[in-house]
Amino acid sequence: MTPLFLTLYRFLRAIFRGLKDPEFKALLFLTAFILISGMLFYHEVEHWSMLDGLYFSVTTLTTVGFGDLTPHTAGGKIFTIIYIFIGIGVILGFINAVAHHAQTKSPKKGENKKAADLSADETEKQGM
Repeated sequence: MTPLFLTLYRFLRAIFRGLKDPEFKALLFLTAFILISGMLFYHEVEHWSMLDGLYFSVTTLTTVGFGDLTPHTAGGKIFTIIYIFIGIGVILGFINAVAHHAQTKSPKKGENKKAADLSADETEKQGM
């Protein structure tokens, strides 16, 4: 159980670190907007509960796709095709941004912020 909580802590810490970055913040809000719009669409068109709509949106856009829920209306199927093409890129970009912020170290107390930014830039160059 400890690894689960440790992973959750690291994930949340990366999210909070990322909130200082305007690009990350925009990607976070875009991800939330896409998931909420999918949830509302499936609630209205497919008559699913809000939880089922959110569940389907998350499992579809993260490419897990258990197959326990599927759209039955033509409008739902067409929306899902478009939703997948748009949403997968956004979700994967968000996951990539979270991973980036999880790997970057925050500056220690008293350390110059510019020095921490330079070391993060050097890390990115080495990764390429």
